[in-house]
Amino acid sequence: MNRPRPDHDRTNGTDRTGKDDRVPLADGLNYPEAGATRLRPLPAGYHHLHVRVPVGHGRAALETAGAAITRWEMHRASGARVTASTARAEPGTSVEVSLGLGPLRFRAPCRVIWTAYGPDRVGFAYGTLTGHPECGEESFVADLAEDGSVWFTVTAFSRPARWYSRLAGPLVPVLQRMYARRLDATLRRLAAQADTGGTGGPRWSGSRHPTTG
Repeated sequence: MNRPRPDHDRTNGTDRTGKDDRVPLADGLNYPEAGATRLRPLPAGYHHLHVRVPVGHGRAALETAGAAITRWEMHRASGARVTASTARAEPGTSVEVSLGLGPLRFRAPCRVIWTAYGPDRVGFAYGTLTGHPECGEESFVADLAEDGSVWFTVTAFSRPARWYSRLAGPLVPVLQRMYARRLDATLRRLAAQADTGGTGGPRWSGSRHPTTG
């Protein structure tokens, strides 16, 4: 399987062009191990989640999956409400994901920690901010293997940060895994359009425009 190219992974610091993209990524985070979903190993003392599934085949499927992941369409198509400070995931982007209905809707404020925009790997990770019911980090990545298959990987570490998430106890990891599976089913559906010669949904582009939604 193709390995990610480091010069396409962006986090706090500079990118391969020398442009400074330094932002106060750690400010407001409610956990100290920012970036651990990219650097590995995942830190001890958290629940670990790793889901990896095939979602399509070919570069068109990768482009479709990568765009759906980094432009928030995967989350929205899975039923989540997403408000983001940029149209595409970038280090420092503020993101709020909310799930549920009415008084049972919970809001999860996050910040994008790192991104990957490479020829064979596209995705990002966000970390939890103060006020999130959990503390930790989660990454969503699509990659193209040498045999042409496209894989979607969710990697996360988390632990309860609020009284109600602590009260839920062992139910929280089960719900997290269920949601990860829901995301991969959504991504398979979007990537299938590219496999069958359809429009393929949104494709990745280099433009960036602030948005909320």
